[in-house]
Amino acid sequence: MFRYLAFVWNPEHLGPSASARDLCETTEQHAAWRRVLSRPGLQVYAHGETKGINESHRLHKDRGVILGKLFQRSGLESGMGPLATHGDFDQAASDEILSHGGQSLVQQFWGRYIAFLSDKDGRHSVLRDPSGTLPCFHMRRRGVTLVFSWLEDALQLLAADEQARVNWEALQAQLLCGPAIGRETALAGISQILPGERLDLLEGRSTLLWDAIRFARAPLQLPYQDAATLLRQTVRSCVQAWASCYDTLLLRLSGGVDSSIMLSCLAKGSTPADVICLNYHSLGSNSDERHYARVAAARAGRDLLERAREPGFQLERILEMARMPDPVPYLGWMNSSTDAGLGAAHAAPALFTGAGGDALFFEIPSWWPAADYLTTRGLDTGFAAAALDAARLGRVSVWRAIRFAVRERLSPDQALRATSGPALPFTPELEAHKVDIARFSHPAHGEAQGLPIGKFTQATALMQAIGYYDPFSQDAAPELVNPLLSQPVVELCLRLPSHLLTRGGQGRALAKRAFEDDLPALITRRRSKGGMEEHIKAVLSSNIAMVHGLLLDGELCRRGWLDRERLQAQLSERPSIRSASSSQIHALVAVEAWLSRWTS
Repeated sequence: MFRYLAFVWNPEHLGPSASARDLCETTEQHAAWRRVLSRPGLQVYAHGETKGINESHRLHKDRGVILGKLFQRSGLESGMGPLATHGDFDQAASDEILSHGGQSLVQQFWGRYIAFLSDKDGRHSVLRDPSGTLPCFHMRRRGVTLVFSWLEDALQLLAADEQARVNWEALQAQLLCGPAIGRETALAGISQILPGERLDLLEGRSTLLWDAIRFARAPLQLPYQDAATLLRQTVRSCVQAWASCYDTLLLRLSGGVDSSIMLSCLAKGSTPADVICLNYHSLGSNSDERHYARVAAARAGRDLLERAREPGFQLERILEMARMPDPVPYLGWMNSSTDAGLGAAHAAPALFTGAGGDALFFEIPSWWPAADYLTTRGLDTGFAAAALDAARLGRVSVWRAIRFAVRERLSPDQALRATSGPALPFTPELEAHKVDIARFSHPAHGEAQGLPIGKFTQATALMQAIGYYDPFSQDAAPELVNPLLSQPVVELCLRLPSHLLTRGGQGRALAKRAFEDDLPALITRRRSKGGMEEHIKAVLSSNIAMVHGLLLDGELCRRGWLDRERLQAQLSERPSIRSASSSQIHALVAVEAWLSRWTS
């Protein structure tokens, strides 16, 4: 489990210097931590380094260190696999990185990394890579700034009176508006550095070196087949680059388009890595996709493991999860023990998934691509075809698609761009709470408002980094790798117009065209999408007594944020037009379980 810790302070001040010395000495008592950079006012430690997977790359004369995995962009455009960078940086490369504050890292490299940089004046900064794969949080204690990826590491260094407390305003914002993509977390005094952001660690000034909106605002106008060719080339290069890091890996294969595309890039003979596919299934109308997974695995020449999702998952486990700065959406981690066991049994240190494909390849059933076309291309000869495709995609008449597109072009509907949380039984007092959107949003959110509605939705969805650490299995878990969310793939898909991504009125149309020669026809023709709603409902039912106690007697009800009577009715499964879904109830359980770790 790769992690890092850093301490930053003003070396001219005696108090912070003494505090920093104590923190460093405490850290160095644990042999697992290795000091990878030592500068006046900056000490950086790494844990779990693995050659070729997660390493530390020093800049010349120890003027900085880059932690994680780096790939060079060289060769990506020509179809060659990106070159991995091994070892430290020479003086010329270090000077280029430092002279532009890390900008050349963002432009010439990609991967999974955190960079600590020291300029000629001794100022220290940290840069989180645009994928945001490695978490990056910071807090200030006793005059020292702690920068860390894993909260438990930081908490072990703090005295009892320094422990974190709930940031109630931030939690309110998350409940009402959905998961936060801004800097504040749900713990007071703990902030995150955003993907693509550089932060001056002494003065607190931040600079966004990369954000999704800039790419969404620069559309590529390419012929359809050229766009498909470029998409295939970019995805294959990134997937195979990640696979080159591992001798053996697990690939979660649902049988859907995204995971099947991933597998096609890792077919037998395309990479030296031994790829073992893993399919989870359960009872339900769309929860058993083994047929699709078997066809995809056979086409790629890879072994397939099939495992049932366990409906008897015990929700008590979430009360013992690792402490995180925000509530953990645990539904995606319920197979954690099986993942860890299979990873160990097959000596596979990584688990690849096709996460991110819905937003990247535009699986959004709406008329929005017609509005995007009208906004970016105007009323030209191609608009009629774009409107027809959008009508099919959004399942509306072509005249409605045209009318909505024209209305959106003349007077954009800001309600479509408003974020919202799940439809839960909140009290009128909480629902009336005025959230300071600017405070809790991504700093580029204002600029995003000017995007066409389809691109706005795609770009804002891709601003949210996916969890990296397994909150259940932790050290025992295989490393999570989501190659589709690699920086070059994200940048390309943001620049491809939504009407191109959905040509013919199909979600993922361009992605299917790009990989049609690599996928079984059964997959490319597939219109259904798998899910696990019935499994989620079964887990809720088998844990309903625990859920009753946790929610009805929990902190949210005590604070008057949840309507206890409505919640009790929803938990009793009495039908109502205002009933929350099982996944929404699970979202409340996640918040209450998280709160129990901080309010006890």
